[in-house]
Amino acid sequence: MSKEKIIINFKKAHSLTAKIIKMMEEGHYCIDMMHQNMATIGILKSAHQMLMENHLNTCFKSAMSSKNEKKKQEMINEILKVTNLFNK
Repeated sequence: MSKEKIIINFKKAHSLTAKIIKMMEEGHYCIDMMHQNMATIGILKSAHQMLMENHLNTCFKSAMSSKNEKKKQEMINEILKVTNLFNK
């Protein structure tokens, strides 16, 4: 997964968030703002997935191939923590 694709998703989310703020300030229809919000959430979820895939294929893979059991467990705990936070 390329870093550029992840950055593009965050820039899109940033742009949509700015649009939602402007819509709120201008008193737009709530449902229209909720649609934009859902689009933002979708883009952020996609960026999260890309970050996770990148992490698993780089840092995590490297840690799992090491002989350091403490490092392996720390990496597993990190993945579990971020997964639990994402699912809240």
